[in-house]
Amino acid sequence: MNGKIYLVGFGPGAEEHMTFKAKAAIAESDVVIGYTTYIKLVKDLLDGKEVVKKGMTEEIDRCVEAYEQAKLGKTVALISSGDIGVYGMAGPTYEVLLQAGWKPSDDIQVEIVPGSTALSACASLVGAPLTHDFCSISLSDLLTPWPVIARRIEAAGHADFVVALYNPKSGRRTQQIVEAQAILLRYRRPDTPVAVVKSAYRRRQSIQLVRLDEMAECDIGMLTTVLIGNSSTFIKEGLMITPRGYANKYSSLTGAAKDGEQAGISLTMGLEGWYACLRQYVQDTPGLTLEKIADYFGVPVGEVLNAIAAGENAGEHKAAHIQTDKLNEVIKRCETWGRLRGIVRAEAGAVTELFLQAKDFQLRGEWLNIETEAFHCHINWHKVDSAYLACREGKSYGVNFIDNKGHLVFRLLLTKENGEFSAQKLEAYSQTWQALTEEQNND
Repeated sequence: MNGKIYLVGFGPGAEEHMTFKAKAAIAESDVVIGYTTYIKLVKDLLDGKEVVKKGMTEEIDRCVEAYEQAKLGKTVALISSGDIGVYGMAGPTYEVLLQAGWKPSDDIQVEIVPGSTALSACASLVGAPLTHDFCSISLSDLLTPWPVIARRIEAAGHADFVVALYNPKSGRRTQQIVEAQAILLRYRRPDTPVAVVKSAYRRRQSIQLVRLDEMAECDIGMLTTVLIGNSSTFIKEGLMITPRGYANKYSSLTGAAKDGEQAGISLTMGLEGWYACLRQYVQDTPGLTLEKIADYFGVPVGEVLNAIAAGENAGEHKAAHIQTDKLNEVIKRCETWGRLRGIVRAEAGAVTELFLQAKDFQLRGEWLNIETEAFHCHINWHKVDSAYLACREGKSYGVNFIDNKGHLVFRLLLTKENGEFSAQKLEAYSQTWQALTEEQNND
């Protein structure tokens, strides 16, 4: 007789939100295993079943118990609220089975029964906060290092995701929600809408709609899910709504498409069109540095240079992409530019400017060293992925060295003499541009 393991997600807990399949799997099972609270939530479905209750920190014990019972030929339902594959028992169960030598082709079958997640259940009670891109992050640092969690929150804040926080607070973990709030406030307005939902669709359900700067002061516990809006989320008539984005294309929800947009076609700022939009913006807005353009579009400088290099008519800006295998040649050709201005920008905002000669460069292993009597500058040459010759007519002429994430590593610029660029330097720069771009076109 072959055993079977059902991994059952039964949703938020109310029976009317359980799927037919979840009820059928429990009904078919000989043994039902679960956390004590989960067992209580489905007690009306357990008549005649062997019931195994386990505590909060006994997740692996539940998985082992399910496997042992299945090896005896029994049908087992390992249950979890929400979706058992979302912060649930599906992952640990498969880890236990695979470590024990089980394979999907073995006699013991394993079937996942999905259920409504906590974030979708909570969202349904407050409106439609998850209508656009969102992510979920658990604040529990019992098994995940806090620096990893903080990095994920930082990334979600920077990317303007709607954020669902699981396991936001417990009796012993009280500071994590405060830290998460502080990180998100670096990227979100203080009045960003937040829904704090506790025990969705259960007897002690509670809902709080607050601002982001009020979030950490709310009544929050382990049965709470926190939904944090993005830059476009709003609250109206007691409903928390994240727009799908129709306003980007249409004059109103039922109106005609805006100028330049077409129904059923990607936005002009879509994958294929946004470079042209950036170039048009640069053409229409003279006087901008590369950094200011990057800030406006929320992209690294490398993306701005790529967009400018990809087409014509970028106003006063012009750029040409130089491939990785030409980097050393770029440095060598800079020697013809005479005295240079080197610029190194730190992520925290500090800008270092150095006056140097290209002959001062020495490549030693992974490092490009600039050593003079006045200073030493060491650049991790291994991190430089590409270069862009770039100029603003009459303002700056130089080369930008970019890493594989599009961030500026350092920049070399022509220097002025008596407030002007000499004809000799401009000619040397022009020859560099022509030679390097022609070489690439011929390769």
